[in-house]
Amino acid sequence: MEEAARLKSEPGGNMDVGGAALAGSLIAAGLVDEYRLLIHPVILGAGHPLFPPLEERVSLRFIESRTFRSGVVYLRYEAVNRQD
Repeated sequence: MEEAARLKSEPGGNMDVGGAALAGSLIAAGLVDEYRLLIHPVILGAGHPLFPPLEERVSLRFIESRTFRSGVVYLRYEAVNRQD
């Protein structure tokens, strides 16, 4: 997590992260500023949760959404700082 925090503090770009385990660790460490979710119109009934159990609630502010012909819905949110 120290390396991810260091990279976040550097100017010059965004870092995209995929995968429940890595993303979950970054969420728990408070290092995620924006969430981009793709919701597919399929129910599998199994799998790994994207969001880990958290000690504190993460408030999100809606930014945008898109719906594709396939039925996939794209949702974009930003994390809200407690001071906001």
